[in-house]
Amino acid sequence: MDNNKNNKPTEVVEQTETRAVLVAVIRDSQDPRQATEFLDELEFLALTASITTVKRFTQRLPQPSSRIYVGPGKLEEIATYCADNEINVVIFDDELSPSQTRNIEAAMPCRVIDRTRLILDIFHQRAQTAYAKTQVELAQCEYMLPRLTGMWTHLERQRGGTGTRGGAGEREIETDRRIVRNRIAKLKEDLKKIDKQMAVQRSNRGSMVRVSLVGYTNVGKSTLMNLIAKSEVFAENKLFATLDTTVRKVVFDNLPFLLSDTVGFIRKLPTQLIESFKSTLDEVREADLLIHVVDVSHPQFEDQIDVVKQTLQDIGAGDKPVYLVFNKIDAYTYIKKEEDDLTPATKENRSLDDLRQSWFARQNTPCIFLSAREKMNIDKFRRDLYGMVREIHCGRYPFNNFLY
Repeated sequence: MDNNKNNKPTEVVEQTETRAVLVAVIRDSQDPRQATEFLDELEFLALTASITTVKRFTQRLPQPSSRIYVGPGKLEEIATYCADNEINVVIFDDELSPSQTRNIEAAMPCRVIDRTRLILDIFHQRAQTAYAKTQVELAQCEYMLPRLTGMWTHLERQRGGTGTRGGAGEREIETDRRIVRNRIAKLKEDLKKIDKQMAVQRSNRGSMVRVSLVGYTNVGKSTLMNLIAKSEVFAENKLFATLDTTVRKVVFDNLPFLLSDTVGFIRKLPTQLIESFKSTLDEVREADLLIHVVDVSHPQFEDQIDVVKQTLQDIGAGDKPVYLVFNKIDAYTYIKKEEDDLTPATKENRSLDDLRQSWFARQNTPCIFLSAREKMNIDKFRRDLYGMVREIHCGRYPFNNFLY
């Protein structure tokens, strides 16, 4: 009796965990706490990409080294740790130049990526529609193009014996560059066609008032969208849960308007993505009112507000009317000072009431504090939003005022 089939070893497929270390330079003028919070965000980005962070490395320098980002000793320390602890990838908190990447890769026993590449990888994982996939691929190609040099260094020794520089390695690099350039041109043409279709769709909506949700990534925009529009936009406690713009018609007391939810912004958002997603952000540029959603429970929410404001300026939407929505008040925490503590109060000592008073005192931007998840203060938010939309609508259609 043949028992060979019974004696076959069982194949066990192990799903290996991607383990990473994070690397950041703390500038001389930078607060160490801020650097820690930046690394917290980088770790959250890694988690969103299904990467487990094992250790962090930081070094205080006036500026990152133009050659290897950190100092030689620190780079050797990182490489040794990676070799001894089965690290798969080293993630740097800044965008590395092509030369920095090559120099660091030469010293590392594992893969090297920077913050920009990590964000592009997340966008690639999250893209669902053909439009989003095309935008992300374009951004990836534009990021890759200047970094092709060095990919064929193993062929550079195979140069011809004539003394010319036209060796096999150089020919291979030029071939790759041509392929990538052609692909970029094709993707841009595809996006132009889709942009025209979307422009027609926007023009077909007539002159309805347009409201757009904007904000830092993972602040609760999609949750608020689902609450207002009674829709089912995907919402998750991860970065960049929403890539595609979603537009819904909303009616408050017979007053219709269009509400859109767009991709979230982030610190050091890659310029390739801003360029690729400019057409997606047309919804923001063409909006009559921006609802700027803020995660008030985040320790650096004021810095996030500044990032969003700057990004809006960059895409040409910095002059839009803004309604500031401080979300996640249910998650807000603070450290209450003891009565005999005479040290100056810090941001961590501000209560929610203190925050409300300070922001309400700023008359330049209307604001509200609420919780979309717990539906706290939502009725007032609806009333405020109705009043703002009605004011825009009545200015556009003065003879219809009696209807609202």
